[in-house]
Amino acid sequence: MLPACFYDYYVHNGKTSHVNVKRGDATNPTDPTSGMTPKLFIPVFILGIVIAVISTLLSKYLGGLSTDSTEQEFYHGRSVFVPLSSESILNVYDDHTLTISQPNTELGKVQCSAASITEALASLHLALDMRLSGKQEKAIKLFQHAVALAPCHPDVLNHYGEFLEHTQNNVIKANEFYVRALTYKPNHEGALINSQRTARVVEEHDRIMLRRIDDKRNTLSNIPDNNAALIRAKKEAYFQHIYHTVGIEGNTMNLAQTRAIVETRVAVSGKSIDEHNEILGLDAAMKYINATLVNRVGSISIKDVLEIHRRVLGHVDPVEGGQFRRTQVYVGGHIPPGPGNIHYLMEEFVLWLNSEQAIRMHPVRYAALAHYKLVHIHPFTDGNGRTSRLLMNMILMQAGYPPVIIHKQHRHKYYEYLQLANAGDVRPFVRFIAECTEQTLDLFLWATSEFSRQVPALSQETLFTERHNTIILEDNEIENDDVLENN
Repeated sequence: MLPACFYDYYVHNGKTSHVNVKRGDATNPTDPTSGMTPKLFIPVFILGIVIAVISTLLSKYLGGLSTDSTEQEFYHGRSVFVPLSSESILNVYDDHTLTISQPNTELGKVQCSAASITEALASLHLALDMRLSGKQEKAIKLFQHAVALAPCHPDVLNHYGEFLEHTQNNVIKANEFYVRALTYKPNHEGALINSQRTARVVEEHDRIMLRRIDDKRNTLSNIPDNNAALIRAKKEAYFQHIYHTVGIEGNTMNLAQTRAIVETRVAVSGKSIDEHNEILGLDAAMKYINATLVNRVGSISIKDVLEIHRRVLGHVDPVEGGQFRRTQVYVGGHIPPGPGNIHYLMEEFVLWLNSEQAIRMHPVRYAALAHYKLVHIHPFTDGNGRTSRLLMNMILMQAGYPPVIIHKQHRHKYYEYLQLANAGDVRPFVRFIAECTEQTLDLFLWATSEFSRQVPALSQETLFTERHNTIILEDNEIENDDVLENN
């Protein structure tokens, strides 16, 4: 059964029209077929069929040009996500992307001194000379030095993009620099030409990547839920997700210690209480999402977001957990909205989160944008990143994807792409989340295929009769799996 938001969409306002059609007879003078000879009737009948077919094809064609297909379906209670019927909404790039910038939000500007700009331009000219001389290794170091000195200078960004495109064959990264150059100087002729030229390549790359991710998701969903290798992969991914998510925030627990805390609740010597509580809080939040929110597509409320946050900080700071911040905060160069605007912005965010426009996006893009929008508002004093990543994974789980594992070793890329999104280009962040999604799927597929081949008997073993619809394990699954391992 479809949710209400989808029901209203497919049943247009619940109205139906009934047309009473009376069959013509020869005695009715108003019937256009009355008195028609058989020789004339047959050509007219055939002509009518041809016109009807042409009209149908034309209406479908024009409808496809004007709007995306709406035949996307979310099946509650199933882990299989029906692929989108229209490839046009797989495109990550969108002119409306920048509408995610919130009102009354200032972005910190990178200030470059005159001396830095002078040195950057000198390094740029030298890099161009090295490139012409064929000394590519020296050239790339000089380009990187110039970008580090003047990260907002459009000429430096544009020339570095051209270098990446033509000598490194990295069109994706080159396009990012072209767009960054246009962010600081929208009428920069070179960057504008380069950006338009590479846009199609980038869009096609993103479409192919998302299509490939969907194929892997479908392959994973075809594995029976009672497959022993899949159950073990779910369990391991659960601990990996907690370990890396808290690790991004600076938690120093290793994977074994994280696993021990979740399983036994026993303290690890030499580690702070807060580090223990961060792990317990994330474990509680993930189980809450799995138990209550994962099947509620299009009906997430502010209260739900607060409940997630309350569990994230429930052990670390119970007073602030589940409460919007009441003070102004500063996050690097980004200045989030003031506390007086948070409730309004969160209402707008939830409206977008449940909107048909958002739900019809590709799930990876939808999840990444939800993550960015929430962390951009920064509604809490602490725990914004963890709450945003949990919300992102909830959306992915609703579409049949496993929770994305963003490795803590990639935290610098993670924060860099968030900063680029703040500057106006959210595509690199969406692309980063897509890459993490694919890597997570690869880990699941590798674990299930390799384990099943090494121990064939386990793949045939029926461990549970109940089918589970999410990637996060329930407590009883972990306990039963531990019994199996001990045996």
